[in-house]
Amino acid sequence: MSATDRGVSWPPSWYARAACRGMDPNLFFPGRGESNSEALTVCRSCPVRFDCLEQALGSDERLGIWGGLSERERRRLRREIARRREAA
Repeated sequence: MSATDRGVSWPPSWYARAACRGMDPNLFFPGRGESNSEALTVCRSCPVRFDCLEQALGSDERLGIWGGLSERERRRLRREIARRREAA
């Protein structure tokens, strides 16, 4: 299922300012056991990092590096957000 299938337009408006624009997308989708450090380095200096993360969380993106977070880190963040909402 693509982002467009989920009702998300691609590319989003912030992508024009993204540090990863024009880079090989495979860099942000490392295989099991492959390093994601190069992608994380790109994300660290990206001016739209938080827009990217918001997009990934809002579209329930399960794969790849988005907004400087891995799949595992986004799962943790989603759980933390849900926990805080329940506590409020």
